[in-house]
Amino acid sequence: MMNTVDESQRTLYPYVTGSSVVAIKYKDGILMAADMGGSYGSTLRYKSIERLKPIGKHSLLGASGEISDFQEILRYLDELILTDNMWDDGNSLGPKEVHNYLTRLMYNRRNKFNPLWNSLILGGVKNGQKYLGTVNMIGVNFEDNHVATGLGNHLARPILREEWNENLTFEEGVKLLEKCMRVLLYRDRSAVNKIQISKITEEGATVFPAFSLKTYWEFSAFKNPTAGAEGSW
Repeated sequence: MMNTVDESQRTLYPYVTGSSVVAIKYKDGILMAADMGGSYGSTLRYKSIERLKPIGKHSLLGASGEISDFQEILRYLDELILTDNMWDDGNSLGPKEVHNYLTRLMYNRRNKFNPLWNSLILGGVKNGQKYLGTVNMIGVNFEDNHVATGLGNHLARPILREEWNENLTFEEGVKLLEKCMRVLLYRDRSAVNKIQISKITEEGATVFPAFSLKTYWEFSAFKNPTAGAEGSW
């Protein structure tokens, strides 16, 4: 009997996806926000998917896109942190190193025509230095004072450019992220009103319990969105 060789398996198109992640630097560290929805195509299939994860001692990761690919990335990072810990040399990987690793990982998989279908945000604090960067599924990456993935790039970052400053307190930072997430909830069909916020400081990472935003749906444009449009009723 001939041995059969399994076909190479690839994510040819994302199945279950998460929407935008928004992150900012604030006075003491990094704040990150994402909702907990998982969309199966255009169906909002899952309502409790955590997309913000602490990585090692100094980093926090947020992901948009295919959830199974995100789980694969977490496995790679577990291996990276474990190998780093096994050296037991008193040093540990900081956010800049983890972000550099992710940029190489995403670009490598893109070159194999087998991309990990995610946009990632990696933030952290080490030795008093705050770091915040992003990388997409083909390896395009940069660092900035505030970043966002998905529709957040178009809808949240204009708000952040107007209102962000480096001396934001924790409370002001959370308020600003809530404003961004509320706009995304109104405008992104994949968004769900179950939000998680996470912070990372020199002391470590904290992922806060999920909560719902206060919303207002009585705007006239929401009630009658095609009013005045040419050819509308």
